[in-house]
Amino acid sequence: SLTRENKSEYHICNKKKPKVIFSAQRYNKKLNYSTFCSFFLHLCNICCTFAQNSKNMRHIILIAESGDFIGEKKLIAQHLNGEWRDGVWHMNGKDWEVLVTGVGAINVMHALRDIPRDANLINIGYAGSANFDIGSVVQVTHARLNHPAVQYPEPELPLQLVSESLLRDPNACLSAVCYSNTDFVLQSDYRDCVFDMELAFIAGLGFSSLASIKIVSDNLSLHTYREVAAGVDEV
Repeated sequence: SLTRENKSEYHICNKKKPKVIFSAQRYNKKLNYSTFCSFFLHLCNICCTFAQNSKNMRHIILIAESGDFIGEKKLIAQHLNGEWRDGVWHMNGKDWEVLVTGVGAINVMHALRDIPRDANLINIGYAGSANFDIGSVVQVTHARLNHPAVQYPEPELPLQLVSESLLRDPNACLSAVCYSNTDFVLQSDYRDCVFDMELAFIAGLGFSSLASIKIVSDNLSLHTYREVAAGVDEV
């Protein structure tokens, strides 16, 4: 027979174990599922925001000229795929506004002061070159200022390249740096590059998407530039 001490030990040994309410494994599964759901919802929000921003993003072609707008429209049509629809350039399924900024740093900075920095920009216009043939089409890879008399550390600002699908003849394009000056460049020792009066100032404004196509109008001759620019309607 069991003694009182033995009975006590017997009941303790055979007492039912309490039900485990907390399970680390089950908790981890719930935690993983909850984390996954939160991540998925966050990802969906990011995608929706990106889609909305893409839908609202402005697509703008910048013309830094001040002449006849009919001539500028023909310049766009000569080098970019697309067509005119209701006063905008329709290209690659998107409507591109055309903004004529005027010539020079102050004009472009004034014209672009209210443009969102996430706008998609393509600058197209004329540029001079010391050695590229007149009529050459140049994809600009970097923009920088032209100040040959004064040397100081200064970055070249990288540009995006215009997609080949947007170009009339992508195989005919050269690639080069564009130097921007505050006056018309009439002499330079720099070769295999182009010169304008706007692009570096546009790039310096911090737009997230900027590309540029330059058509060589002259070999550092103001007279030739004026002849080419005036004759664009006949090209």
